[in-house]
Amino acid sequence: MIRTVIWVVYFFAYLFFAQPMLWKVRKLRKEGNIAEHDRIVRTMVNNWALRLMKLAGASMEVTGKENIPEGPVVFAANHQGYADIPLLLTQLDKPNPLIAKKELEKVPLLRDWMTELNCIFIDRDNARQAMDSLKKANELLSEGYSVCIFPEGTRSKGGEIKDFKGGTIRLATRAKVPIVPCCIEGTYNMLEANKGFKITPAKLQLHILPAIETADLSREEIKALDERLRSVIKEKRDSLMK
Repeated sequence: MIRTVIWVVYFFAYLFFAQPMLWKVRKLRKEGNIAEHDRIVRTMVNNWALRLMKLAGASMEVTGKENIPEGPVVFAANHQGYADIPLLLTQLDKPNPLIAKKELEKVPLLRDWMTELNCIFIDRDNARQAMDSLKKANELLSEGYSVCIFPEGTRSKGGEIKDFKGGTIRLATRAKVPIVPCCIEGTYNMLEANKGFKITPAKLQLHILPAIETADLSREEIKALDERLRSVIKEKRDSLMK
């Protein structure tokens, strides 16, 4: 329980004492100095997320970084637990904007840094708002940012990988950027597998699989892409479970 208390205190203390840096990056954005803005934000977010993982006692196994293409991509990962987010923030090529559920927008301090990271909060129960969110994500891709998304839309907590939502496919095919499948395993053991809110050490795995090109797909191939993506990730996870 002591580990959990320390983890929660650090979670908010870092964000609180980083307020002066938050004001600085907001000023940089207003001044149009986006390169310096993004450099500072990514450094701050990476440091915060990496220390959270260390405080939790997490060990991380990552494979397949060579599968990340040059240029903007859509990283699509299965969603086991809350630890998926810091895992992706720290272990991909750099911290990338997340498409996150709207509930995270209500978390004080966290929402401010997520906004500066260009994260997009999506309300899946509001079709119009969800479409607007996907448009914003397309704009980020056109500006050269990569985007992370959890196509299941909710945590599986270690269970079977759920069906993938079509928004991931539309996001990548409309922007004509590759989809990079990411298989996550073990993150639910850090929190969701425990009784109550208790952080425990766990082995987290992130396997970055070969990219799927979307620029020249036929309509039939696009329709089958969501299941193709899910199958690729499920096949990798099944191999880990043997």
